[in-house]
Amino acid sequence: MSLDQADQADPAALPAAGPARRAAGRRGTGATGRRNGRRSGRWWTPWLFLAPALLLFLYFKFIPMVSALTMSFQDVRPYLGNTWVGTANYATVLQSLGFREAAWHTVVLAAGQTAGSMALGLALALLMEGQSRRLGFVRSAAFLPVVVPIAVVAELWRIMYHPTEDGMLNSLLGLVGLGPSGFINDPDASMASIMITGIWRGAPYDMMIFLAGLTGVDRGLYEAAKVDGASRWQRVRYVTMPGLRSVFSILFILAAIRGLRVFTEVFLLTNGGPDGSTEVVMTLIYKLGLEQNRLGVGAAGAVLLFVATLILTVVVHLLRRRENK
Repeated sequence: MSLDQADQADPAALPAAGPARRAAGRRGTGATGRRNGRRSGRWWTPWLFLAPALLLFLYFKFIPMVSALTMSFQDVRPYLGNTWVGTANYATVLQSLGFREAAWHTVVLAAGQTAGSMALGLALALLMEGQSRRLGFVRSAAFLPVVVPIAVVAELWRIMYHPTEDGMLNSLLGLVGLGPSGFINDPDASMASIMITGIWRGAPYDMMIFLAGLTGVDRGLYEAAKVDGASRWQRVRYVTMPGLRSVFSILFILAAIRGLRVFTEVFLLTNGGPDGSTEVVMTLIYKLGLEQNRLGVGAAGAVLLFVATLILTVVVHLLRRRENK
């Protein structure tokens, strides 16, 4: 018998049923309140875990970015006080022949490294796709250039680029009848030498992203293409490449940003030489700011590089959205 039926059948039960209902209502309200309290109290928990990293980013990244933006409009004089000069630093940078040459070298190096690392990374991904344990070991070995410190990578390639005939790469060239090359010591070959080093280091990173993208390609399309008589190259062209379209756009942004911000390998291998043939924007900013103590001009160059990177990212994102519509 329900509580309502009991109330109707026996009026004497009303005094007992009233407190029972009120107690049940209080229990329900209390449980709901506790659940809502727990839910409302969880919003700050992720921020609590993120707080140490956010504080580090704030102190070592965002505050220096704002300071660099401010310095780009000033004549920076340590211990003497900064003087506001407006856009004079930007005019100095844009009118400088050295900056224009460094910007051109940066674009060439970024384009070459982006295309080379993506092409080699895709080739490695197609070769190493699968679930075999041996392939897992090979993939780990191929990924080693990414985790090796860039200083070690630069010194390794410096040794291989030794310009004498008994240098490692020159010895290999001699086996096929080619003369010795100066590599990083030759103005005509220094840019290509740095580009090869960047491709060697960046391709394994692209390979891992391509491998992740290949898992999302429908295997049934491969089987259907094979039944229709498509060759391996045709399956790659008409099935794999369209399936990796989103991966290509993401990798292009990452590789382009990596190429535009190239610094360490150029600084360690050539420091912009010989004769400025490998001078890039980042090495020029370093020399202007820290070697020549023109911090305002160097900050203006850094801001211009950031704006160029931001524009590239936005343009690629807009093109990607247009293709997806």
